[in-house]
Amino acid sequence: MLPTRTFLVPPVLMTGSGSSEKLAEEAAKMGLTRGLLVTDEVLCKTEMLEKIKMELTSGKIEFSLYDKINTEPTVDFVLEGLNLYKNEGCDFVIAVGGGSAIDTAKAISAMATNTGSIENYMGLNKLINRAAPLIAVPTTGGTGSEVTMVTIITDTKTDVKMLIGSPYLMPQVAIVDPLLTLSCPKGLTAAVGVDALTHAIEAYVSIKAQPLTDIFCLSAIELISENLRQAWANGNNIEAREKTMLGALQAGIAFSNSSVALVHGMSRPIGAYFHVAHGVSNAALLGPVTEFSLVGNPQRYMDIAQVMGEDVEGLTPMDGAMVAAEAINRIIEDVQIPSLRELGVEEAKLNELAPKMADAAIASGSPGNNPRQVTKEEIIQLYKIVYNKSSI
Repeated sequence: MLPTRTFLVPPVLMTGSGSSEKLAEEAAKMGLTRGLLVTDEVLCKTEMLEKIKMELTSGKIEFSLYDKINTEPTVDFVLEGLNLYKNEGCDFVIAVGGGSAIDTAKAISAMATNTGSIENYMGLNKLINRAAPLIAVPTTGGTGSEVTMVTIITDTKTDVKMLIGSPYLMPQVAIVDPLLTLSCPKGLTAAVGVDALTHAIEAYVSIKAQPLTDIFCLSAIELISENLRQAWANGNNIEAREKTMLGALQAGIAFSNSSVALVHGMSRPIGAYFHVAHGVSNAALLGPVTEFSLVGNPQRYMDIAQVMGEDVEGLTPMDGAMVAAEAINRIIEDVQIPSLRELGVEEAKLNELAPKMADAAIASGSPGNNPRQVTKEEIIQLYKIVYNKSSI
């Protein structure tokens, strides 16, 4: 008998080339009139954002612009955006960009209707009131933030990456237009693509996996593993972009409903202490953590190998799981994910901070979902292995 499970997605989910042209129409359907357009400094200077602005204007949707995001989301960005939202009389939030813009927009929409400061809501299900309406329009094929119930905001005073989770954070509308990813640089395409692959893999092997998320996970793994290399090699390959983005969307839906595991738990402290982008640190961790974890549920990892197109016929589950690890490592190598060393992480500082990082990883709760349970000492060792790009 299956346990009771909850499965949540945005009320409106639009996909396909050109779907971003429906942005103003969707806002008007909800009776919204003035939005806070949240984006980053780079996108603000692009033709893409100009088209979004024109779409809003032609649809008679007024908006104010918050474009100060130049790092991963921080408390300061949330405060600045919230002040603008209130001062300009906005009634909804529009997020256009990658995970940083969407996560910042989620936090702004939450604080538009809840009192106190964002730090008060660290953890799960602490928001009292439903967030202001949010329309999320991703421009990278990877984070899945447009379909999740979480946001991660860094408190720069404490170097803590705060995970805030609540059904109230789910966007009302997610618009996934692959044409918006065509200008995404190769390095970012690789990082967010492997990040999305990580979401799907961890959601599938998570001890909180459920039948509905399994369907999304396996489809996402297949789409990403078949198309990420092509999207990375040729940014104008619209078919590869579209399929990779669809896989990322499915992966986001999956992990939002079944949770992530050890990779994500270890990733957040890397970002907090070394300011490495979330997608990049996930990608750097995925190979070694997979090799460590597969003994906990080899059949699930063998399933992953199969949907990645690997021949596992006649293999034992453990041998099939090792095939999955090899296939995952090949993707990471093919799209040239940099090592922590190449990203400028200092070995001495990593070794010094590893115990504190391991504590933070465990405190996040994500490692508890891993198929192979992990100790603090094993996490410390994994950080060293990841740094040296060895296997375990």
